[in-house]
Amino acid sequence: MRLLAALLVAPLLAGPAAAQSAAEHIALGDSAYRHLQPAQAVPHFEAAIHHDSANYPALWKAARAIADVAKQMEGDDDATKKRRDSLYTVARGYAERAVRADSSDADGHYVLAMVLGRLSRTKGSKERIKFAKVIFDEATRAIAIRETHDGAHHVLGAWHAEVKRLSGFQRFFAKALFGGGFMDVATWDKAVEHLERAVAINPQHVYHRLELAEVYIDLDRYGKARELLQSIAPLPVGDVMDPRYKQEAAARLQEIANKKDKS
Repeated sequence: MRLLAALLVAPLLAGPAAAQSAAEHIALGDSAYRHLQPAQAVPHFEAAIHHDSANYPALWKAARAIADVAKQMEGDDDATKKRRDSLYTVARGYAERAVRADSSDADGHYVLAMVLGRLSRTKGSKERIKFAKVIFDEATRAIAIRETHDGAHHVLGAWHAEVKRLSGFQRFFAKALFGGGFMDVATWDKAVEHLERAVAINPQHVYHRLELAEVYIDLDRYGKARELLQSIAPLPVGDVMDPRYKQEAAARLQEIANKKDKS
């Protein structure tokens, strides 16, 4: 898996020094990640995994960084989709290994839910439904372990919204596939609750606000959506996708400029 990720993401940094410990590689990876350089962070996290195949921090951080590389890939051509999905698949493998290494920490569960959520959005409706239960379960576990995990609240809020957006046929397929109605737990109220909680915990996070604004638009709560979208422009860039998210927020703000709340 380490070789596959290296080929897909970026060449390994001219052979990270063998003398560096796993902890040193993780520190270097953390530094690159903080500077919004996930492709440069991945080889360091993988080097730490090479030192210790069950190194929990290295595993979940590698999964997160690879997902950050994948989510920047635009395009619907077959080559781009194949490369992007391959990256998400590698990230999923690292996230699953992280959960096996330490199931008592929230970050591994969150990253697995996040990666599967990202991967599912590249798939058709049937495959998205197959991921739905794992995403829900892993995000729920993360929150049970750490109630203040804003990322897990975001994933769970987005999950409720995505399920509510499914058509009646897609819901029927989900029930037939799983032999139960676990997706019936999805509500718009829960979507709002979890996303509002994510914003409250981490108010500087651009994507939390954008996702919540989209839910408000679904609910015809345009005043609240406009308030959120207007608040996004001055926020600091803290994620590789933030410049694009800010553009999306500005475009959505124009689209709903004359929309009125449902009475």
